[in-house]
Amino acid sequence: MGVRGLAIRDDLSADQLRRLARRETDRAAAARMYAIANALEGMSRGLSARLAGMERQALHDAVVRYNAEGLAGLHNRRQPPRPGKLDATELRELSEIILRGPDPEIDGLSAWTLPELCRVIEERFNKRLHPASLSRVVRRMGFSRQKARQRHPRSDPAAQEAFKKGAFLTP
Repeated sequence: MGVRGLAIRDDLSADQLRRLARRETDRAAAARMYAIANALEGMSRGLSARLAGMERQALHDAVVRYNAEGLAGLHNRRQPPRPGKLDATELRELSEIILRGPDPEIDGLSAWTLPELCRVIEERFNKRLHPASLSRVVRRMGFSRQKARQRHPRSDPAAQEAFKKGAFLTP
């Protein structure tokens, strides 16, 4: 039997499809199985789709996929990942910027923060990223999130060592 001239493969009966649909964990695939089972029993395309909670065109598409691929065709297909905002050359340049670190005289920073890196990306590449998005990009590049202890550019390491040894303590 078919849905308005579109033949449906009959290797599984309507009862078998409903039994499989009850055990199916993918709700969308189960709904498609129910709709096809309804159509196999002779219901109209509109009623079969409506009872399964879908449009007639969705049922038509499910029947086409079911005919071509069987039950596997009723599951949603994975979408390809979205391309990143930064291309390979920009990622390479960003990596160099991170490794080089900020110049306190030019940038006014002693360590990079995500918002500051977002500002640099917007200035250099004319692309806007949210700090949370940039965090994922930076981690994918192999960098870990580290809180740098800020150090003043004109600090005196010798005076700090003397202080640690107790040279400035008064009795």
